[in-house]
Amino acid sequence: MSAKFFIDRPVLATCISFLMVLLGFVSITVLPIEQYPDIAPPTVSVSANYTGANADTVQKTVIVPLEEAINGVEDMIYMTSTATNSGSANIQVYFKQGTDADMAAVNVQNRVAKAQSSLPADVISNGVTTEKQQAGQLKIICIYSTDKAYDETFLSNYLNINVVPEIKRISGVGGVTVLGNNYAMRIWLDSQKMVEYKVVPSDISKVLAEQNIEAATGTLGSDSDNTFLYALKYRGRYETPEQFGNLVIKSLPNGNVLRLKEVANIELGAENYFYSNKVKGYPGSTFMVMQSAGSNANEIIKQLDELEDKIRKDLPRGVYLVDLFSAKDFLDASIDEVIETLIEAIFLVIIVVYIFLQSIRSTVIPLISIIVSLIATFAFIYVAGFSINLLTLFAMILVIGTVVDDAIVVVEAVQAKFEGGYSDPYEATVDAMKGISSAIVTTSFVFMSVFVPVCFMGGTSGTFYTQFGVTMAVAVGISAVNALTLSPALCALFMKAANYDNPENQKGFTYRFHVAFDTAFERLTGKYLALLNIIIGKKIIAGIILVGSLGMMSFLMFNTKTGLIPDEDTGTVFVAVVTSPGYTLNQTKKSMDEVQQRIQDLPQIDLLTNISGYSLIGGAQSTSGGTFIIRLKNWEDRPGAENSKDAVIAQIMERTSDITSAMVFAFSPPMIPGYGTSNGLTLSIQDRTGGSAANLFKVTSAFNAAMDKEPAVMSSITTFDPRFPQFKLEVDAAKCIRMGVNVFVWAFLLRMS
Repeated sequence: MSAKFFIDRPVLATCISFLMVLLGFVSITVLPIEQYPDIAPPTVSVSANYTGANADTVQKTVIVPLEEAINGVEDMIYMTSTATNSGSANIQVYFKQGTDADMAAVNVQNRVAKAQSSLPADVISNGVTTEKQQAGQLKIICIYSTDKAYDETFLSNYLNINVVPEIKRISGVGGVTVLGNNYAMRIWLDSQKMVEYKVVPSDISKVLAEQNIEAATGTLGSDSDNTFLYALKYRGRYETPEQFGNLVIKSLPNGNVLRLKEVANIELGAENYFYSNKVKGYPGSTFMVMQSAGSNANEIIKQLDELEDKIRKDLPRGVYLVDLFSAKDFLDASIDEVIETLIEAIFLVIIVVYIFLQSIRSTVIPLISIIVSLIATFAFIYVAGFSINLLTLFAMILVIGTVVDDAIVVVEAVQAKFEGGYSDPYEATVDAMKGISSAIVTTSFVFMSVFVPVCFMGGTSGTFYTQFGVTMAVAVGISAVNALTLSPALCALFMKAANYDNPENQKGFTYRFHVAFDTAFERLTGKYLALLNIIIGKKIIAGIILVGSLGMMSFLMFNTKTGLIPDEDTGTVFVAVVTSPGYTLNQTKKSMDEVQQRIQDLPQIDLLTNISGYSLIGGAQSTSGGTFIIRLKNWEDRPGAENSKDAVIAQIMERTSDITSAMVFAFSPPMIPGYGTSNGLTLSIQDRTGGSAANLFKVTSAFNAAMDKEPAVMSSITTFDPRFPQFKLEVDAAKCIRMGVNVFVWAFLLRMS
């Protein structure tokens, strides 16, 4: 089909472009908006808890059976596991890029189900959780109280009851993690009284299982002549310390009964004592909202903001809800900068086109081509399953100078026909398109062929830049279609030959500007041609220039810093505090308070939260770990490099360098979710010799020391440390049997202690 077909049917050409633009506008309204595409390999997390077990026990009884069952699941690359002395076990299973995360989670769950029979009974009763890792953190929100009536446990419980359920109902929220403790009934056993009354912990557990239950009691009178059918209602579970205290353990020889309150102290406390959270120095609780893959981060955060405003109205007096981190802040700032650059690029292109074409009519046609090509590209982005992100927008910025080329070629060809003597725009356009149609198609295919192979690249880089390359290729393809349909139709309708021989057309600023520009440009062209003639005549000079250019290119290639994406200032800084293994939560809180005193007066800090008991680097509960999440002031309020996040990190490291009670490490959040907790590298050391954990720690420490000596490494840190203070207890089974003591009772007593 020749271009003349559309020149004769301008309405059809217009309708084709209008349809592409319409589809593009519709796609923009439904496309997800995110900072970068989701390129991290799908990851499935398997978590379990063996209450009271140390890391070695968890490793042997929980992780090993699970790993043996999971190993070899479809499309799996590798897996890592972590065991802690608090009894928690976590296995991260990594899959090939492109694997369906939901199906991967199902496959792992099926493997975990097969291993259930090999796990301890306590682990099975606590439950083994299998879930896919979410795309990234949307928000980190804090709740704190200036009223002494509300402590951290109350605030965490308030979140779990009143806030978290509503947040989870927002479409696109993948999960909510609360770094706090819920309420629980704490029964503190008195060992001396238990010995006096000959009671063991298993007796208490049995009483709780028998008397503190919800039971179905049925109905009364279902098969009788009574008027009414009565539903029987059982007392159910107890709720107060007094009710628990009245539980009957056993009957005493004197006819009395032994109640729970006589051998234990009972109180309403926290479910566990792993966390301690302070916000602005007040008791608080922090929770993280995670995004599900493929969802619209911008839209989700808008709904979260609306929900937060609603929640704040119902908070108790003296309780406040504040944002500590929001992905939308940096996302909006980044996209605003990209859109501003996009507008500037379009404006500059139009100015250049007008200067050289010297006609408003001729300039409007390339402008329309830019708009049609860019907007219509969003329709393909939607069909391809891409998103509006920094890469796709950056591709559109770069492609502006290319998508306008096809329309310029059409306009210049028609303009050349006018200068050759044509006066009728229709004839000039038809004749011009005969000579350039094949050239437009050919050059467009050549340009597209440069970027289309990106789709076939493997690894992280290939996945990351696929959206960039394909977006550019599609935009150029659409511009070629536009240059063969709408652009020639518009040329035939709007363009006209300029007649500067007419004295009436030789007046005004426009004519004088064009004459001055043409004169200056011809002089510059003449000088360039003269220089070109010299170079062509002097092959040695040309060779020297070529060799010098190649040398400079090689030098820059090997000396220019490399990286997947630039490290940007997101307005958030994390500080990890690692104390000695085995430190109690109270001791860790002292180190955290010392760090906070050193850094809280930094002028760039807007808000910080102090979370003791959570290791951000290890990503797990740890009484010997702590985390600061710092929200910096707005970018406009901290101008200059001295107020950047890198400067803040340097100041934090400097101010805490002399602290001996803990290891402090400040870093910025990762630019791409799913690749660790920072922008650095995460390395794993594997012992294949069957050695001990102590030997592995020795090698790891030596490796860290060597890494710290590298000039390119700012610091190297690990949370692996087997030097946890422990007692090893040996139970003499023979003596236990002779004395009539069950070995299992000893193990239970030790765990309860």
